[in-house]
Parts: sequence; C-alpha cells; structure tokens
Amino acid sequence: MTADAIVVLGAALRAPGVAGPALRRRVAHAVRLLADGAAGHMVLSGGVVGPPPAEAVVMRDLAMEMGAPAERLVMEDQARNTFENAVYTGRIMRERGWRRVLVVTDPFHVPRALYVFRRLGLEAAGAPVRDRGDGSRWVWYAAWGREALAFVKSWYLFRIGAHRPLLETAWGLSGQSTTGK
Repeated sequence: MTADAIVVLGAALRAPGVAGPALRRRVAHAVRLLADGAAGHMVLSGGVVGPPPAEAVVMRDLAMEMGAPAERLVMEDQARNTFENAVYTGRIMRERGWRRVLVVTDPFHVPRALYVFRRLGLEAAGAPVRDRGDGSRWVWYAAWGREALAFVKSWYLFRIGAHRPLLETAWGLSGQSTTGK
C-alpha cells in the first residue's frame, strides 16, 4: 500500500513532556518508514491525556531529533483515545485530500485501531512496531487481553451509534449520513 501519511498513535508519557518506551518505539518505527518512502507525511496523533503537553508535541520533538523533517510532520493534538485518533486524523485526511494511511502502533493495538479507522470509512493499513522493548511475555499477553476487551467495547459503541456526534462535529457532517452504521 502506498500511503499518503503514516499515522503514529499516541501512548503514555513517562512524565510531562517525556516519552515512555512505547511512544519512543512507535516514533522510531514511523521515522524509519518515512525515511524509506512509505509515505510523504507523518501525522502524530495524541492529545493531552495526563498533565500537558499533548502526546503529539512530544512525538514531534522526538521525530525531529530522530531526523524527520519538520515540514513533513503534521500534529493532531486533540485525540485522547483510539476512536478520537481516527476521527481527528480523518479530518486532516479530508482537509488535505489524503486517501490512505499507515497506522503505527503496537501489534496488540493494530486490529482495533484498523477496525475503528475502517469503520469511519478511512483506508488504513497497519504498520506495527515489531520491537517489544523490555516488556516480558506476560506483559504482552495482558496487553492482548485488554485489547480484546477494548475491541468488543469499540464494536458495541459503533453498534449503538455512539460515534456519530463527535464524527458529525469533527467532520462537519451535521445532518448528513455518517459512516459506520
């Protein structure tokens, strides 16, 4: 898949303004993909989840330290969860006329992230980070279990239409039919 952009999904900060290990791995993987020509731009998606700054700000600074050119970086600093990552990235895609994105996140998060992006009608492919870092096998098993439950929750929220209000507001679709019935 030739993508218009690589979307890096946020992860917990170690401290205000300090990237945690998962975020570092995701940004490093995305910078490699950008350098290899997988896409023309990188969207750094993550808002303020704990104390400021937004995850996107930390990711941008980290990506530039790793050699990514500032003019190819786009910040999405509102999202606080996977659904909002997709909604606000989708708005950027619509504004810029982009059609396809590569979603960079941890392997256990890829199925749910792609489900959400695709339910919103966005053409997305996964580009999982293969490096587990220091995480033990049990930590990863637990992460897969949490994601399985989160996937079911995402399915249910789409089923009852909980996505529609934010999607209509963010994409300016008031009164129009929204994707993800």
